Amino acid sequence: MFRKLKSGSAIAAVLSAGLLLSACATAGAGGTAAVEPAFSADRISSDIRTISDDSFQGRYPGTEGERLTLAWLQAQYEAMGLEPGGPNGQWLQPVALKRYTPVTGGTSSWTGPDGQSHALTVGTDITLRAVTNDGRAAIRNAGVVFAGYGITAPERNWDDYGDLDVCGKVVVVIPGEPDGELFNGQYTTNYQSGAYKADEAFRRGAVGVITLIAQPASSPQWQGMMRGANRTRTLTPGAADLEFSGAINHDTAFAMASAAGLGMDSFANTGSGTFKAVALNGVSLSVDVSETIDTLVTHNLLAKIPGTERPNETIIYSAHWDHVGGEAQHPETPGDDKIFNGAWDNASGTVGVVEMARQLSRAPRPKRSIIFAHMAAEEMGLLGAYGYVADPVYPLETTVADINIDMLPLSGSTRDVPIFGKGQNDLEDRLQALAAPLGRYVSDDGMPEQGFYYRSDHFPFARAGVPAIMPWHGWDWVEGGRETGEAAWRAKFGADYHKPSDEWSADLNFTSAVENLTLLYHLGLDLANSDEWPGWKPSSEFGQVRARSDAARR
Repeated sequence: MFRKLKSGSAIAAVLSAGLLLSACATAGAGGTAAVEPAFSADRISSDIRTISDDSFQGRYPGTEGERLTLAWLQAQYEAMGLEPGGPNGQWLQPVALKRYTPVTGGTSSWTGPDGQSHALTVGTDITLRAVTNDGRAAIRNAGVVFAGYGITAPERNWDDYGDLDVCGKVVVVIPGEPDGELFNGQYTTNYQSGAYKADEAFRRGAVGVITLIAQPASSPQWQGMMRGANRTRTLTPGAADLEFSGAINHDTAFAMASAAGLGMDSFANTGSGTFKAVALNGVSLSVDVSETIDTLVTHNLLAKIPGTERPNETIIYSAHWDHVGGEAQHPETPGDDKIFNGAWDNASGTVGVVEMARQLSRAPRPKRSIIFAHMAAEEMGLLGAYGYVADPVYPLETTVADINIDMLPLSGSTRDVPIFGKGQNDLEDRLQALAAPLGRYVSDDGMPEQGFYYRSDHFPFARAGVPAIMPWHGWDWVEGGRETGEAAWRAKFGADYHKPSDEWSADLNFTSAVENLTLLYHLGLDLANSDEWPGWKPSSEFGQVRARSDAARR
């Protein structure tokens, strides 16, 4: 057990004394005495007030709010004397967001072993989306395979595909992942996501992925699927380059399986661990669908401190600068205040990264490079971070870690340092080593139903194999305890999250924010002065992704 300090003043005293477990607390690059960070709650508050002002219009991508935010960020880094960290020596990395809208008149049919064609009504019997660069998917007579959950997880001894070749075929999968501790119990894994299933199918050569909704056509679940099928959606940068994706209901699946001589019992043991993909022999699917495409160009902003010895090895501090906008984006908002200022989400994280850069710029230059990345369009689906990972400025193979900051904690001192994705990688162990002398401990986020690990900009890095960590809000308050802390957090989250009321106030308490930023400062600087590579834990689904580039880190 770790010794727990009994008051906020005691924690503050330890912090001010600089007793963190960090090699950089006593020696920086080249043995030079390091500078202890001096994070300023007043400056953090003032800067949050600036970029969450009404004049920034809720910082929506592609608006004047974006221009003002990026100009403010650039001015901060220029004042610190940092270098531009974007492509070709620029501050900005353009991210093109393609928005797809279905064109009416799409067609689809399936053909059985007898050669008879069965028309499917797009939007009723089947939903379809073209995911090609030109917005057109035209596939004729592709074979069909049912792959259960569509999961290949060697660390769990799980492989739904087995030896079945799906090249050139359409893969049908069921949503989610098996229940039970093998797949993290209450906490979901990446394997449950449609994006993972599409990636795995594409890696194996499939032309399309269809999700089986195991409900009849008349069910509320299928009716809801139909209603959402024609909405405009933004394609995730770097998404699997399939021809199309879609969904079918139980009725359509039953007809196709029966024609192939399969009963629905062939689909029944998918959660056993012994299931292997089955071909619907003699059954083929044809689709012809189109979508219009318009493009919004937004921007990530990157600054850097170049490493002195291994500048090609990078540590990234990331935060998204965007929020959800104002009246133009949300005309239905009741009341007079229609600007979603996003002071907490995520002006606080944006300013946290700027303040991190300010403190690190005062330390001796590290051996590895440190990048400060302000990601666009997180609120639209982590799209700026996905855009970076799809076209990285610094190779992902030699990116040491991503440390993401989203919504700084707003409370007094806490004993706990919750993180998203506890048990994923050894960054949490390094953070624990730093927290322990302060009487603090790393914990999980305590909210498995939220799926937080997949909801901020660290996740695209993790999905690409880069060890990533994101601290969250502590509930175990030094003054008041866990029950008080949890109640306060839930009340604020419920009152302000994605609402116009998320505004700056002089009453915001940045004590815990400063304490967490200090831990993250030492976590990143230790890595920047090390030759170590953080790794994924044996049970993590991302270890197999990182392993594909092991040679680059030898």
